[in-house]
Amino acid sequence: MDDFLVLVAAFLALNVGVGLIRVALGPSPADRMLTAQLFGTTGVAILLILAQATATPGLRVVALVFALLAAVLSVAFVKRGWVRTDPQAAPAEADAAGPENPGDAPTSGRGRAGR
Repeated sequence: MDDFLVLVAAFLALNVGVGLIRVALGPSPADRMLTAQLFGTTGVAILLILAQATATPGLRVVALVFALLAAVLSVAFVKRGWVRTDPQAAPAEADAAGPENPGDAPTSGRGRAGR
């Protein structure tokens, strides 16, 4: 059974190697971020499999730390690194500012007809 687990861990490591190609060829930062998430998830899986195969409980702790770091990495990417690629999309600040002409906004739900 241990040989099978090591073989599965080797297959997952090969999966990470193929993911490196996607990082190099990814057309957008979002593609690269998803690949980084793949690395984190696969790394955690490899560590958990090797912890079971080698009876090393310390690898489970390392896998937990990697999982937490992957979550922090994705939040940091969304907060700081996400760049809008759609030129047609309006900025969020313009939506929050309200109408350009304050007279265009209905006042009490009746619109202009109630004045």
